[in-house]
Amino acid sequence: MKALARFSQFVGNSFALWVLLFAVLGFLLPEQFRQLTPWIVPLLGIIMFGMGLTISTRDFAEVFRRPVEVGVGVVSQFLIMPLLAVLLTRIIPMDPQVAAGVILVGCCPGGTSSNVMTYLAKGDTALSVACTSVTTLAAPIVTPFLMLMLASEYLPVDAWAMFISILKLMLLPLALGFLAQKLVPTLVRAAVPALPLVSVTGIVLIVAAVVAASKGAIAESGLMIFVVVVLHNGLGYLVGFLAARAAGLGLARRKAIAIEVGMQNSGLAAALATAYFSPLAAVPAAIFSVWHNISGAIVASVLSRMK
Repeated sequence: MKALARFSQFVGNSFALWVLLFAVLGFLLPEQFRQLTPWIVPLLGIIMFGMGLTISTRDFAEVFRRPVEVGVGVVSQFLIMPLLAVLLTRIIPMDPQVAAGVILVGCCPGGTSSNVMTYLAKGDTALSVACTSVTTLAAPIVTPFLMLMLASEYLPVDAWAMFISILKLMLLPLALGFLAQKLVPTLVRAAVPALPLVSVTGIVLIVAAVVAASKGAIAESGLMIFVVVVLHNGLGYLVGFLAARAAGLGLARRKAIAIEVGMQNSGLAAALATAYFSPLAAVPAAIFSVWHNISGAIVASVLSRMK
């Protein structure tokens, strides 16, 4: 069991490399990985169940203890990234499906890897976890609403169906994981060390499936999508940091909110894009999954030197 825990920790620490490797494999071996497309939704459910196994009441207590700071993070998350996405789709010519995919990434809640990056950046990790928790719980309502408002000019958006899907994809497995903590705590404690391995496996298979399903589109316009993703992600860090500073927050909290804003739950975006739009619309999410883990580590390293 200790060997499994060590291996799981190693895989978690080298997350970005595994995502990059499987993105390349998905592109080189599309026939093999395209078969995983129907498993994207169940894989995301497994990831969210794992998150439910680790979330605690302390994470939500932080919301009530520091409502203003958490509020700044949550509002920044659901305001900055969607508006940046819309701005980029206006400036850079792109296929309507790609544009919808970029906006969908921006409308999703924060990703759990932001908590790790905030810790590495010597930021306020408790604030990061609280913001991720709140945006995840708010996603069933906020994400479909934002998509209806911002992306319906590119593709038809069924906000109600998306609402139901997010409940099933995120909140149900999250709640089941949280419930498991209460019902079988000993079993959960034994399973927790293996969770990084499970989460990384789920994400890399989702990325590989999306890349495989859209190999032709990536070969044709992958560079443009990559540039858009890099700009979206990088501007998210910058504007998030500036928004936190404008709100009068201290340096540790600025770091947390900057990383929280820049890093998205791209697994959810990939699942929703595949279910409601097209494999091409899921490509920005797949590339974001690869890039934001690389950029997050770089940003965390830079921010850790700021005092």
